Amino acid sequence: MRRAVIVGGGPAGLMAAERLAAQPGIEVDVFDAMPSLGRKFLIAGVGGMNITHAEAMPDFIARYGARAAQIAPLLDDFGPQAVRDWIHGLGIATFIGSSGRVFPREMKAAPLLRAWLHRLRGQGVRFHVRHRWQGWDAAGRLRFSTPAGEVAHAADVTLLALGGGSWAKLGSDGRWVEVLASQNIPVAPLRPANCGFDVAWSEHFRQRFAGHPVKPVVGECGGLRQQGEFNITEQGIEGGLVYALSAPLRDALDAGAPAHLVLDLAPGRSQERLQSDLARPRGRDSLAKHLRRCAGIEGVKAGLLHEFCPPPVLGDPVALAAAIKALPLPVRATRPLDEAISSAGGVRFEGLDDSLMAQTRPGLFLAGEMLDWEAPTGGYLLTACLASGYRAGNGAAAWLSRQPA
Repeated sequence: MRRAVIVGGGPAGLMAAERLAAQPGIEVDVFDAMPSLGRKFLIAGVGGMNITHAEAMPDFIARYGARAAQIAPLLDDFGPQAVRDWIHGLGIATFIGSSGRVFPREMKAAPLLRAWLHRLRGQGVRFHVRHRWQGWDAAGRLRFSTPAGEVAHAADVTLLALGGGSWAKLGSDGRWVEVLASQNIPVAPLRPANCGFDVAWSEHFRQRFAGHPVKPVVGECGGLRQQGEFNITEQGIEGGLVYALSAPLRDALDAGAPAHLVLDLAPGRSQERLQSDLARPRGRDSLAKHLRRCAGIEGVKAGLLHEFCPPPVLGDPVALAAAIKALPLPVRATRPLDEAISSAGGVRFEGLDDSLMAQTRPGLFLAGEMLDWEAPTGGYLLTACLASGYRAGNGAAAWLSRQPA
């Protein structure tokens, strides 16, 4: 029997385990640093487990931005429909929501994970928790720190699915970066993705509007434009619309350029109509009442206009209408990596072969969020993690079959 060791018990690692366990003559062991498996997977499903998306494949693939060319072949192997079919095979029904997102019928991650682990155990996969990977010893064995001290395990093939650098308390702490870099495996620096941003609010605005949602609005940055909503925080902004546009905002900051989330605060009205409505005589009405009555702008939206528009703009119907349709909200920094939903950066595809094996270390395969790609929320993250685990697991099994007994 050959032994395959998988380090990381999240979706990518478990999918790789499933593929390897399906091949005869391979024993599969999964190691994870946490007390139980799939911690981040379970937390991500607390608000409703979004597993994939039903949009057309060209649009789906485009969600992976600069790494679309590398992710597309993985999705050819195991794409959105394959994800749904696989979940149905676990006895979990799915449905497509009004936004195109795909959910389990029960909207929860726990039943899916329980069914999956039950099937893997039935395939003979062995699980080892509270084992934190530390690299390799002089004999090439995998080193793990455990509550009982350090242990070492030999493997005929190794697959790492250690996650990125966000949510360290759930196991994705990025400690593996230095270990892999020391093996001449190229790694791009880890950066926040699907993250919030700091904004230099005035004290008045912060006290008045922190915690308020801003909806509905259209946001634009770097040529991307999307409708949605976000939240004002003590430090800045966060939420679905911000996450969807976080990559171009972050990249602008990294390049040292001014970064703005440009907001359309009245997506249902044209600038011409706003200009005409705002030009009506105010009489004794305050600006707040005039904005509410003529433009439907009140509360936090009105607060944003006061925060970023000088008095001459607020007093000019033409300039005010333009500001309502394209208000630049300046961001000054990303929130810390550990607060991000996911991370960008990781093991560069240029250092891997088509089966996701490291070119400088034969027999070492990599999968999941520790690879150098990113995607918005909406099922794209989970789908690519599963697809990479599928590709790497198959690749590891094929590589083992070519090794002499």
